[in-house]
Amino acid sequence: MRLPVIKHINEFVKTHDEDFVHETIQFLEDLADSSAIKEQELDVMGELLSNMYGALEVRKMVADGKSEKDAMNAFMKRVVGSIEKG
Repeated sequence: MRLPVIKHINEFVKTHDEDFVHETIQFLEDLADSSAIKEQELDVMGELLSNMYGALEVRKMVADGKSEKDAMNAFMKRVVGSIEKG
């Protein structure tokens, strides 16, 4: 996951609509099931999906009252914590 990408997605959601992100996730997940997709392409799609899901988590924390900065920090701490446990 890359924080600058998550931040960019959140900026997109602010000016557009969160539904675009949900629909893009749905499309990429469906596309990933195609037998025509190569391993390297799956890796890129997985990274994009991770960033989009991360951005949605940050948006939810902001909607619940956290500042964007605090939400980003909390999300990244959670990600790092889960990586260290795994």
